[in-house]
Amino acid sequence: MSGINYDLKKIKGIVFDVDGVLSPSTVPMSEDGQPMRMVNIKDGYALQLAARYNFPIAIITGGKTTSITERYKALGIKDIYIGASVKLPILKEWMVMHNLATDEVAYMGDDIPDLQCLKHVGLPCCPQDAACEVKDSSIYISPYTGGYGCARDILRQILIIHGMWMADNKAFGW
Repeated sequence: MSGINYDLKKIKGIVFDVDGVLSPSTVPMSEDGQPMRMVNIKDGYALQLAARYNFPIAIITGGKTTSITERYKALGIKDIYIGASVKLPILKEWMVMHNLATDEVAYMGDDIPDLQCLKHVGLPCCPQDAACEVKDSSIYISPYTGGYGCARDILRQILIIHGMWMADNKAFGW
């Protein structure tokens, strides 16, 4: 049973921000000034499982490091948009590409650059430590913070409703 006040059967695709959602909002810097993001293995498991079922997933981030692309491609995600200073046009293009209506999309973001996207989808979501403006615009606020399981939280609930969570042998491998 989901604790989300939305019909999850409608959701046919999901979009994630990176910094503050798939990684903690505090990003260590390398000696040469490059961001070094942490990732959550349990989030990664849920992302790769959804990708194995061909559930449409997009990553839209302002981050520009190649490690973002490498990480999420390795999990089977095909739609990865880095260096996105304005995210809404990319979201709209992705929705058209996958023939998704507004009420069929969930978006998880944590800060002001995500607000336009959150207001454009049927199920706006955020981590527990999101900015107050984002929380005010979200239907679902995960009890998990960014980078510490919020992506798995929402994906698990969606995949359960769609019969894809622990449904067959795909659940037991990477």
